[in-house]
Amino acid sequence: MIEIMPESEGKVLVIKATEKLTVKDYEEVFIPALDDLIRKYEKCRVLMYLAEDFHGWELGAMWDDAKFGMKHSKDFDKIALVGGPKWVAWGTKIAAHFIKGQVEVYEEDKLQEALTWIKE
Repeated sequence: MIEIMPESEGKVLVIKATEKLTVKDYEEVFIPALDDLIRKYEKCRVLMYLAEDFHGWELGAMWDDAKFGMKHSKDFDKIALVGGPKWVAWGTKIAAHFIKGQVEVYEEDKLQEALTWIKE
């Protein structure tokens, strides 16, 4: 499930991911929110907090994530990933090479530090 967190403001989108992310999460919540920010600000900043009960992505949701990222690789100023399993951090670091903005990965207990960075 994807939840837009109250720390979202201006061109910053902060989301919390729990359980397993689905195509519905992407198509009804995450992608519309990102599209809206890109339309308003041209570039956006995203913090994705993977909660303790996060269990990954459905295959279709992973595909939606990859397609959106490739299409909008120049539309992100900053991306922060907080928490999650090690394989997600590794994948994020690899994906960072295809995104024009800055990408940082934080341990789960560093959410506040990530929020400060994404809003600077």
